[in-house]
Amino acid sequence: MQIAAVIVAAGRGTRAGGEIPKQWQEVGEHSVAAWSCARFRSRADIAEIILVIHPDDRVFAQSIKGVTLVHGGATRDGSVHNGLKALAADITHVLIHDVARCTVSDRVIDGVIDALQTADGAAPALPVSDALWIGADCKVSGTQDRTGLFRAQTPQGFALRAILNAHGAHQGGAADDVEVARSAGLDVVITEGDENNLKITMPDDFARAAKILEQRVDIRLGNGFDVHAFEDGDHVILCGVKVPHNKALKGHSDADVGMHAVTDAIYGALGDGDIGQHFPPSDPQWKGAASEIFLRHAVDLAASRGFTISNVDCTLICEQPKIGPHAGTMKDTMAALLQITPDRVSVKATTSERLGFTGREEGIAALATATLVAK
Repeated sequence: MQIAAVIVAAGRGTRAGGEIPKQWQEVGEHSVAAWSCARFRSRADIAEIILVIHPDDRVFAQSIKGVTLVHGGATRDGSVHNGLKALAADITHVLIHDVARCTVSDRVIDGVIDALQTADGAAPALPVSDALWIGADCKVSGTQDRTGLFRAQTPQGFALRAILNAHGAHQGGAADDVEVARSAGLDVVITEGDENNLKITMPDDFARAAKILEQRVDIRLGNGFDVHAFEDGDHVILCGVKVPHNKALKGHSDADVGMHAVTDAIYGALGDGDIGQHFPPSDPQWKGAASEIFLRHAVDLAASRGFTISNVDCTLICEQPKIGPHAGTMKDTMAALLQITPDRVSVKATTSERLGFTGREEGIAALATATLVAK
């Protein structure tokens, strides 16, 4: 499956109040739209994100990274159709999401994706548990059986070709994409919704969304480990710093064992492999390459997924050279590459008490941990 997300943000949202549409109003430190996009951008299984906007809102949307902006239509289903048509040719499945549901959880998204393994359509919902009344003139005029009734949520997921054809044939005016899908004869599986998958509609909903987001801080932890053997030379590169030594480190790149460990820790926190997968040693273009190329890629990848690097801890394991005199420069160098302050970077060294290959001074090992926090 090659999955994309189409986030619909072209509406005006007047019931929510405010001088600008609700999707561009802030919840905490970010706009509603930025929160919604970040939820999907943080996932490795989402290959592309389309943000469908009103043409007048481009100035608000330009600050959101990692999305493709598409102008919406006159109706919601028209906007969705525009987004679907803009998806890349290799996309097989799509999640269509209301931008106002900025508190959607990974569990809800996972449920929809899992259902799409065997179904052409899937959408989260919650069964109606309250008694239902029919009313007129502020009086109860009857009751409604709630059996089999559900409160619909998003994202609503579909096989792309099926929902694209359904939108192309639809006459317009649908409440959501499930209605469009069913009009084309598609079966839609109901997956588990979430009470906290709030759709911001009224002014008080912003405060509720802020509380939910405060409780749902996405923190990722990754570990990295690397080893390089010594060879003939007169210096080593460690954490971006040239350190005089009577040997060099052997490797396809510049063999910066510390920077490699930190890079792999970031990839690990993202669940996205290691340096070897992103920069294969079999590729001659990386021979002798500066390891900061790899680290910058990992940092940029984290940012594209909606994460900032909170802190990094790197331990160099060797008998020689002595790391202490250079540790401060290493911290500053790594902090600049990681785009964080030096007080959030630790570079330290230890020996292996003359045991093993590091104890025999055959090479250097490095162990690193990186913490990522969703923006």
